[in-house]
Amino acid sequence: MGGNSPCASCKLLRRRCAKDCIFAPYFPSDDPHKFAIVHKVFGASNVSKMLQELPVHQRADAVSSLVYEANARVRDPVYGCVGAISYLQNQVSQLQMQLAVAQAEILCIQMQQEPVMPTPQMDPDDKSSYLFNDSLPQYLNFSSSSNVIHDSFKRESIFGHDMVS
Repeated sequence: MGGNSPCASCKLLRRRCAKDCIFAPYFPSDDPHKFAIVHKVFGASNVSKMLQELPVHQRADAVSSLVYEANARVRDPVYGCVGAISYLQNQVSQLQMQLAVAQAEILCIQMQQEPVMPTPQMDPDDKSSYLFNDSLPQYLNFSSSSNVIHDSFKRESIFGHDMVS
């Protein structure tokens, strides 16, 4: 940045900001917290080395990623971004299970409401036909077992309450 106003990194490190300062384009002086958190987690020297190894057109994205990871590391020092990703993947999995249960319940309700109509190939008097067998309703009546399925999908969230109720 050079000139009058040093960039956030030079200001925090209390050094003169040179014209070719590698931090200046990515850590402006009006956002000092951005560099402070990256410096706290990764160190200014490591960040400088990373930026120097990257082509100029990739540096802004790298800084954005470093800021995100640094914020995640401050919130969760052990897992960082991986903890957030894992939590979100778990939520997606739970929602997929809820969707599958709901779709199964909808299908069961639809099948209970729509009687099986004989087609020209079927003989309603033929007792060997499985569609007209008296045991068919027990296979179609899933409403009583849906609570069992529903209960088996219950999971606790990290906040201690059931995600599926």
